[in-house]
Amino acid sequence: MKKLIFILALVFSLDTFAQLTLNDVTLPAKAKGTTELTLNGGAVRKKAFFKVYVIGLYLGQKSKDAAAIINNNAEVLVQLQITSSVVSSSNMSEAIEEGFGKSMKGNTASLRPKIDVFINTFKKDPIKEGDVFVLNYIPGVGLKTSKNGKLVSTIEGEDFKKALLGIWLGADPIDSGVKTGLLGK
Repeated sequence: MKKLIFILALVFSLDTFAQLTLNDVTLPAKAKGTTELTLNGGAVRKKAFFKVYVIGLYLGQKSKDAAAIINNNAEVLVQLQITSSVVSSSNMSEAIEEGFGKSMKGNTASLRPKIDVFINTFKKDPIKEGDVFVLNYIPGVGLKTSKNGKLVSTIEGEDFKKALLGIWLGADPIDSGVKTGLLGK
């Protein structure tokens, strides 16, 4: 009986160490920001019939509460890997603009300079299939965005982080399937 309980406990604990593979992209179980973060969930973003990117959300502690994740001033890391050659700097910029519009219900004026800096992050170099973007929000520092391991920009402000996470986790996300996946549901 003790062996059975031990085996069951081991099987159920494996979930906390599991990586996730989506569209041939493996999201590791852990990611290193300033602290070690745990994969909360992942999803494939589809546009028309293209699978444009795989996204993973990493938190200090797993959560299924989107509002709490957005509003909690804690370290958050988003890994986004481009999985389609149809993604370009131009259409990624348009998608980001659309996402902020939805997240902020069209009221983007207060964050316009920060949104422009973020969009320019994706315009600096051409985007190609396989590129990996890491968006790491660090309280008191801001959102550090890296492309393929190279720091591209830092944007200060918890307000910006909330609007950015609202693109995927807000009340009107760009893709409800992505929201569900990021919440680990």
